[in-house]
Amino acid sequence: MQPHNREEKAEALARVIDTLDRLRVECPWDRKQTNESLRPNTIEEVYELADALTNNDDRNIAKELGDVLLHVLFYAKIGEEKQQFDIAEVADLLNEKLIFRHPHIFGDVKADTPEQVKDNWEQLKLKEKGGNKTVLAGVPSALPSLIKAYRIQEKAANSGFDWEEADQVWAKVKEEIAEFEAEAKSAPRNEKGKPTAEARERMADEMGDVLFSLVNAARLYGIHPDTALDHTCRKFIARFNHIEQRARETGRNLRDLTLAEMDALWNEAKTLA
Repeated sequence: MQPHNREEKAEALARVIDTLDRLRVECPWDRKQTNESLRPNTIEEVYELADALTNNDDRNIAKELGDVLLHVLFYAKIGEEKQQFDIAEVADLLNEKLIFRHPHIFGDVKADTPEQVKDNWEQLKLKEKGGNKTVLAGVPSALPSLIKAYRIQEKAANSGFDWEEADQVWAKVKEEIAEFEAEAKSAPRNEKGKPTAEARERMADEMGDVLFSLVNAARLYGIHPDTALDHTCRKFIARFNHIEQRARETGRNLRDLTLAEMDALWNEAKTLA
């Protein structure tokens, strides 16, 4: 595509703002929206953008970015109606933040690597006016748990609370797995042979420790656990779909297959990936 110039970009954004202003007045659905009613849709739109990014679908990335942009503008419009802020203030606050957090560009701080920039970024966030009063206060409570664990560990590490060597984390991982295994083996059972509710609570606590330690291991090796797990989920879906398709080809469904047959088809699927 031919890149648009600055004026064309500004005009395109202005058209969207004008359209939203009109919809807010004339459309019954747009008129009734609030921050609370939009929030679930915003989360959904961000996940749809994440899907497009994962699939490297450029056309769909542009479309989903537009949906996310709509929500940004919509929240700004609601803020304007409440006389709290508008899109200009949103943009100005963002620009101020970008300049403040890049002193190696707009100031005299030295940062020659992405790692140095990231370290500076976390320290600067703590110094911002009205910013977080503790290191971990800036981790949103609404984040998915896997991402939240990663960000907690990342922030703690940036404060010096970290392993000296990545390989050291494996002793902790093995320790947590052993504690879960011990809890699971000793768990009292109900009449159906299942762990009691109290036992499941203790097991869940230990499993949380296992997962947290594995997230830490991923971080130390430069792997984002959410990206890694998403890749595995997609891989599993593709292979499981292969088993299901091969069963259909023989006029059967999955429950008609033996475990050995499913295992053989699973291995077949692995050779196709």
